[in-house]
Amino acid sequence: MFVKLYRRMQDEAAHGERRVMKAGWFLKDEKSSLIWDAPKPVSFSHDKPATSKSAVSCPAAIEFDRRHYAIPCPIDLHLRLVKNAQGQLQLTNIEGPQASTRPAGLQQILMMSPQNEWRHPGRPMLQLVTPYVFVSDDPLYVNQFPPFLHYEACQRPGVMMCGRFPADIWPRAHMWAFEWHDTTKDLILKRGEPLFYVRFEGGDPAAPLRLVEAEKTEELVSFMRSLTDVTNFVNQSFQLFKTARERRPKTLLVEKKRAR
Repeated sequence: MFVKLYRRMQDEAAHGERRVMKAGWFLKDEKSSLIWDAPKPVSFSHDKPATSKSAVSCPAAIEFDRRHYAIPCPIDLHLRLVKNAQGQLQLTNIEGPQASTRPAGLQQILMMSPQNEWRHPGRPMLQLVTPYVFVSDDPLYVNQFPPFLHYEACQRPGVMMCGRFPADIWPRAHMWAFEWHDTTKDLILKRGEPLFYVRFEGGDPAAPLRLVEAEKTEELVSFMRSLTDVTNFVNQSFQLFKTARERRPKTLLVEKKRAR
């Protein structure tokens, strides 16, 4: 089915027809979901340029920006790494009792990876669990990037781990993974500012994409359960893509209908 769809996309591209690709997003969990905003298309407000040759009017730049969607940060965080009595690095919330997020709530979404799972022994790995899931019935890959198009007044003291996987056969919740390079500097995150970007890629790079809110159907939820925690049993989850493609329901993406 997917081979035929991909070939049809190639035929449409060859004849100048641009098929609109569609991806869906939803929140895996409903608990405290109000803190998580909808993905926002990346766009910027600028004053009217003095010349038509202004960078503001550059079609290549506009096209590039609009293909990215920003995932807003859900909470305010001011974190610092300190060493305990055993010399191990631990996370400290600098705002303490004045923090908007209670320690119990923070522990539910924020964690430090075990040291043996770090990419470098001197660079701690921090993970923020998000409920965002992207799904498609088109052969689309979802890419996760740091928010490099936005200016950060407080530059993050490390790098975000990026990744990509097929949204049509691997609808899973995204993690924000951060590798802390300069452990002498604080990590500051602001609610509402971009936490990361997502971008979709399909067979035709010129095809437009429509991102919609998806319905959590029984078929979709059941298929997601089959993917849950598979990394506890295999080292390379990508080896399961073939099986996932064979077992996926015909339709996973059902656009959510808004009440009128």
